[in-house]
Amino acid sequence: MLHYNFPPFSVGETGRMTGVGRREVGHGALAERSISAVLPSAEDSPYSIRIVSDILESNGSSSMASVCGASLALYDSGIQLKGSVAGVAMGLVKEGDNYAILTDIAGAEDHYGDMDFKVAGTRKGITALQMDIKIGGLTREILQQAMEQARQGRIFLLDKMDAVLDGPRHERSQYAPRIETVMIPTDKIRDLIGKGGATIRGIVEQTGAKIDVDDTGRVSVASSDADGLKKALAMISDITAVPEIGKVYLGKVVRLAEFGAFVELFPGTDGLLHISEIAEHRVKEVKDELREGDQVMVKVLAIEGNRIKLSRKALIKEQKAKLVQSAPLEEGAATAAVVAEETEAAPAAPARPRHEFDDRQPKSNQSTILIEGGEDFDEEEGDGEGEEFDEENEPNFNRVDGAPAQPAGAARPAATAANNNNRRRRRRRTGGRGPGSGGGQS
Repeated sequence: MLHYNFPPFSVGETGRMTGVGRREVGHGALAERSISAVLPSAEDSPYSIRIVSDILESNGSSSMASVCGASLALYDSGIQLKGSVAGVAMGLVKEGDNYAILTDIAGAEDHYGDMDFKVAGTRKGITALQMDIKIGGLTREILQQAMEQARQGRIFLLDKMDAVLDGPRHERSQYAPRIETVMIPTDKIRDLIGKGGATIRGIVEQTGAKIDVDDTGRVSVASSDADGLKKALAMISDITAVPEIGKVYLGKVVRLAEFGAFVELFPGTDGLLHISEIAEHRVKEVKDELREGDQVMVKVLAIEGNRIKLSRKALIKEQKAKLVQSAPLEEGAATAAVVAEETEAAPAAPARPRHEFDDRQPKSNQSTILIEGGEDFDEEEGDGEGEEFDEENEPNFNRVDGAPAQPAGAARPAATAANNNNRRRRRRRTGGRGPGSGGGQS
């Protein structure tokens, strides 16, 4: 509804402030028709819209001013218009074959001119037209030129309007009324209304919202309080919710039995959690796992009429499967990252870890006492094969560096005899062969 008020003082006249007259009805209807073409559908915006246009001063087209102001007002209130609407009044002065088309005519041009041609619309097209003509007729050329000038003037006005507000506001004022519409199953209407209307009256008393339900399951909830509206929608959703197979719910244990537990998914809707579906291991008694009032995550397995079968074991298995699948990937990624980091940081010839050499070392001296191809330690010197060991030319590794070598035939220290015995024993172990003889095994 567009209420258009055109008081006498707006044009410098005196008169009584009475009800609407011919001018208010005609100009208001034109502005309303211009805007109604871009309003959203009732499904998208279930509001009854009332616009009041008070004309305080007029020296041009006040109805087209109402169109521009109404478009901006609806955007400011958050209404999703299909586009901004602007309007402009065109005039005509014709003398013989000569004529001039005027854009946005003033009061004197309207009075003395030959045409009052009003065009309203968006950037894409025209939503309303009105024309008053005082001459015998218009040629196609004049009308076509007037339409083109009106389009240019409309685009100019839309540019100025969009510079201020080019679309609906996302958030409405906290004082503005709000209406939300939801669809519920028709068999849930009686649950929402309750016995004698007790349920729906309880929602209204708790939230302060107004609720309207029709036979198709369409529920309209209106409230000037945003929190109250959200609370009312949540309560309606809980009452009219329908469980879905395969969906997970956080339920409340309301009753225990020998064969399982009854879990409330939402108010008025319970499901059976059988004892075999409580855990992966064998449950002897339900009370060992659950208590009344416990909140438990359950999955809907099947719905048979009014019976809802729930499972907690299925969720546990799914969670374990996810952990098993993610664990190898994480370990593999970590190992690859470590290997890549070591490869980048390692030198061209990396040093071998100490423990690799330690593993090759004998754990005891047992591996060093196996002798093959040698003689007994008690045999006399010279029994073996090969040349006699030259004691005189053997290098003395016990000599201090820089000390002169002992001359031939000189007396040797007392420790030399013990050293000779050790050398004889080493020779016997090698089978009597010298270092280059290529004989027996050592």
